[in-house]
Amino acid sequence: MDTKAWIIVGAALVLLMLAAAGVLLVRVLKARKLLADAGVPLHNKALVWAAVLYTVSPVDLLPDPVYLDDIGFLLLALRSLHAAARAAGVGGRPERPAEAGPGLVR
Repeated sequence: MDTKAWIIVGAALVLLMLAAAGVLLVRVLKARKLLADAGVPLHNKALVWAAVLYTVSPVDLLPDPVYLDDIGFLLLALRSLHAAARAAGVGGRPERPAEAGPGLVR
């Protein structure tokens, strides 16, 4: 492959990582908004803002073309908020009753 092809492949990968980071950032902000007054501990709320600040900050653990550290931190914040929401009884998916099949007794 020549240099132009490598540049195109690299640019496509960077755009893909930026899109993934953007989607995760939107999900973090929506989750934070939903959990603002749900009794979620302060450290979980602070983790969301720390993830957002780390994502937009120029200081990174890995060089800027590699957004794996940013995405990982956003995923950690989402996982922490999800666990805190379940513990607070907020935001869980409602349990659906199992449907009885034709051969099952109700």
